[in-house]
Amino acid sequence: MFALVESGSITKMLNGNQGIQIGDLKYPRAIYTLWTEAERNAIGIYTVEYDDSNKKDEKWYINTNQSFAFADNKVTASYGSATAKAHADTTWTQKQIDDGDAPDDADTDTVAVEGLKTKLIRIVKAQAANELAKTDWYITRKSEKNTAIPNAITTHRDAVRSKQAAMETAITNASDTPALETLYAYTKQEDGSVTRPLGELPTL
Repeated sequence: MFALVESGSITKMLNGNQGIQIGDLKYPRAIYTLWTEAERNAIGIYTVEYDDSNKKDEKWYINTNQSFAFADNKVTASYGSATAKAHADTTWTQKQIDDGDAPDDADTDTVAVEGLKTKLIRIVKAQAANELAKTDWYITRKSEKNTAIPNAITTHRDAVRSKQAAMETAITNASDTPALETLYAYTKQEDGSVTRPLGELPTL
């Protein structure tokens, strides 16, 4: 990405895939690949430098649009301060209900927008259900044929439910979005494995 700077201000963003006319002079697109940065700068074209220091993981945050600025003889694309996504559910307000913005049966306890906690807990529940589904046939066989369920299977299913409950509790108890992010942050251990504070469901 390039930018055209005229009189100290960015006047146009350029992809570098076609030529450009500046004043009375026309330049081929080859200037973006064959010219040096200094040569392009001399006619007002600068390579955009990216500053992602304010950009955060979009799973947890809402990033701003990039803004472009020219200073110190360079063009920089940067982000403003990111906004944390809501960790808790948002409910309808009485005003929204009175104004007719809410569903007909909504009250001030009805969820308008789900927060991250609700979404993450739903994912944990689905993952646990998928893991338990692998061994559901043992339960069906026990019910239909009275065939004993192996102890290892019973132990595994109990472990899945126990870990599911612990994970849901950890998510529920997180005080804010950064705390949720920390639960899911993987770190490399001395043995080369990676772990996260939230842990993982046991699998077969």
